[in-house]
Amino acid sequence: MNFVMDASVILAWILPDEVNERADAIVGSLTTASAVAPFIWPMEIRNALLVAERRKRIDPATTEELLTILGTRKIAIESGTDLGAALAFARTHRLTIYDAAYLELATRRRLPLATLDARLAAAAAAEGCAYTA
Repeated sequence: MNFVMDASVILAWILPDEVNERADAIVGSLTTASAVAPFIWPMEIRNALLVAERRKRIDPATTEELLTILGTRKIAIESGTDLGAALAFARTHRLTIYDAAYLELATRRRLPLATLDARLAAAAAAEGCAYTA
């Protein structure tokens, strides 16, 4: 099964001081499935790792190690987003435009959306693209 994966899942899986069984199961499913994410995903991941560095949760060497590990997972990056649809989703579901980009991709590609974000999960369920691990 293919699915859209937002940054919350990967960050809960990859940051050493976070433990989340659901994130582990979702990322574990990448041995038989593949994920897709919008073009903002790599920036979101790197920004979160940078913030973790600044808060002394990890150091730069750990960031590089985590990015290397992440590079071994089957996650394709979608280059385009229908920004009009994303804006409509953001308005309808009171999402950030960034979160709405994940929802736009999931609905356009007719894929389930894997997220740990409660508001985004509710929006995905309302749009018929919910994901359960």
